[in-house]
Amino acid sequence: MNINKMIDHTLLKPGADEQALMRLIEEAKKYEFASVCVNPYWVAKASKELAGTSVEVCTVIGFPLGASTTATKAFEAADAIKNGATEVDMVINVGALKSGDEETVLKDIEAVVLAAKGKALVKVILENCLLTDREIVIASKLSVQAGADFVKTSTGFSTGGATIKDIALMRKTVGPNIGVKASGGVRNAEDAKAMIHAGASRVGASSSVAIVDATINDTTGGY
Repeated sequence: MNINKMIDHTLLKPGADEQALMRLIEEAKKYEFASVCVNPYWVAKASKELAGTSVEVCTVIGFPLGASTTATKAFEAADAIKNGATEVDMVINVGALKSGDEETVLKDIEAVVLAAKGKALVKVILENCLLTDREIVIASKLSVQAGADFVKTSTGFSTGGATIKDIALMRKTVGPNIGVKASGGVRNAEDAKAMIHAGASRVGASSSVAIVDATINDTTGGY
């Protein structure tokens, strides 16, 4: 198992400039990460720079609050894909979920899945730090029902990030055939390995290089 192929190399800080983007892209090429995850504005540039490589271009939709309308999210996803995104990480309508409006949450995800159909993977960000275990289970099931490819723990911009407990719960809920992405607070190789052991199939991190370097230098027998 190559941990680099499980990492979305991430740069979502609002103040990140083109120099930071190019550094991210060069690191992604060197380490052959699964993807770079960037804000929608940078998708076209990242797509151009990564053409001909194995690195996918991931972006975020309805980010970071998830509170934009369904039509807005669908348009944003379609626009990002037109610009070269091959993976889209959308934030659910957290307020609707917590209001018990499962139909709105489902249709919200379905709209993005439809916009991405045959063109890009869809990862659904649940923002677990704002949810109860029951709500995490409901959101995970709705994501599967809507046809999403992954469920994801967090934006990294709220009150908490990925936890081992949440990863295990999400994996148990979605089963073996849907991806589970740990994101938010995965800062070192130990964190990444723990998330993978708990059931994560993808890890979002900004400290990806340090994670891979530490894994390469680990003499304890892998992860």
